[in-house]
Amino acid sequence: MSGQGRAFSVAIEGVVGRMVEVEADIGASLPGFVLLGLPDASLLEAKERIRAAVRHVGHPLPARKITVNLLPAGMPKRGPGFDLAIVAATLQAQGEIRPSGKTVFLGELTLDGRLRPIGGVLPAVLAAVKAGHTAIICPRANHAEAALVPGAEVASFDSLDQVLAVFGSDRVRPEPVSPRPAPAEVSSGAEAADFAEVLGQPEACRAALVAAAGGHHLLLAGPPGVGKTMIAERLPGILPELSPQEALEVSAVHSASGLGFREGLLRTPPFERPHHTATAAALLGGGSGWVRPGAASRAHRGVLFLDEACEFQRNVIDALRQPLESGVIRVDRARFSVELPAAFQLVMATNPCPCGMQGAEGRTCTCTSLMRRRYLGRLSGPVLDRIDVRVALRPPAESLLDGPGAAMTSAEARASVAAARKRAQARLLDLGHEANALVSGRDLRGPLRLPREATEVLDRALASGLVSPRGYDRILRVAWTIADLDGESQPGAEQVAEAGLLREAEGVSLG
Repeated sequence: MSGQGRAFSVAIEGVVGRMVEVEADIGASLPGFVLLGLPDASLLEAKERIRAAVRHVGHPLPARKITVNLLPAGMPKRGPGFDLAIVAATLQAQGEIRPSGKTVFLGELTLDGRLRPIGGVLPAVLAAVKAGHTAIICPRANHAEAALVPGAEVASFDSLDQVLAVFGSDRVRPEPVSPRPAPAEVSSGAEAADFAEVLGQPEACRAALVAAAGGHHLLLAGPPGVGKTMIAERLPGILPELSPQEALEVSAVHSASGLGFREGLLRTPPFERPHHTATAAALLGGGSGWVRPGAASRAHRGVLFLDEACEFQRNVIDALRQPLESGVIRVDRARFSVELPAAFQLVMATNPCPCGMQGAEGRTCTCTSLMRRRYLGRLSGPVLDRIDVRVALRPPAESLLDGPGAAMTSAEARASVAAARKRAQARLLDLGHEANALVSGRDLRGPLRLPREATEVLDRALASGLVSPRGYDRILRVAWTIADLDGESQPGAEQVAEAGLLREAEGVSLG
């Protein structure tokens, strides 16, 4: 007995699926099972899982030489998600089932033939549909996630014998195919904490509103307990909901990260808060045979919050310089390179000194000027230069604590942000930008050039070296956002001046 079979599956590289063709050949030489195509350790173990599973459902493998090849052979493959495709190709070569055509198989097998769910199903199905493979077979537990992809015809099962019955196995009783449910409901986006709960920090709340409206990076500096973390945690709640395409992108990243599938597509911007002991690999993503997305990628289209930013290692924060500019993280290894999406909004919070009491009324700072300089020096100049909005927070007066808080609820702030972004998108549509924070310097000096009287003070600061050319452009981007929030057609001297003050963090030394 000899023959060949073929099936399809998907490998995950970073957060992107790559089609894999599974070839199986049964020869007449000495018995054995060879798996080719750069499999990792968990994939090599598939040989024993498959032997036990197919024997349990009445299809024992023959005492022949079985060779399985995973194409493209030069691309590393990992994980148990290829189990089902290997079985399909092998049993086709054995003549036990009919060819499966362009069907894509995703799933892990247990020794008794049950199907277990796997991670990364959403990007895998996205890649399969894009390649023209719309028929998907997966474990029942992965059905809701796979069915979110438009155009995918998903059939899910609990066990291997149910799958084999679909392809003509006469040794098992056919089981009904599970119907495709309606797409899962999207997450509601209800906030547990409201923006109006922030007390006594009107300037910082205004800065957060500006940052949200324009997609600008934000730095909050001040003594402990003044509201830095409160403001940062409420920022995702005032951002607009993700578009359907953005929701699919973000959900695919979280699926590839192994975080598990929730109740539906993630429609609220994600919020990632890595601990200050996080390594560069934890922040950016890493791995040897497989690159797992880090916190920066999981914050794609959302907020990456670095609390106690000056407690992070300097090299960790400096590693964010490139993704802050490009919105992409490139992880290079000896044998391969992977690009991870990282279009996040960075928010950093820091104390003004190691003891945290500099500028706090009624408290004495015990830090020397050298200690403060070393502490804040962990935020390098190139990183700070990429931060559009910098705010110094002070302990609020007692009278302000009895006031109306931020004077704006999350719902009201979100409506204001959405209106500002709508104005910006209408203006930037022909320029190819999504938000003010992404506008290029060429466009700022071209079709968006402001009159001389609006930028006179800023021009003098640039000429005297008080503002870098990058800082000049970033101030103008913030000024456009302020104008959008104020309902103005373009920034004037007042908006440019406010943007300059928001960048300076007056009263806190940051270098």
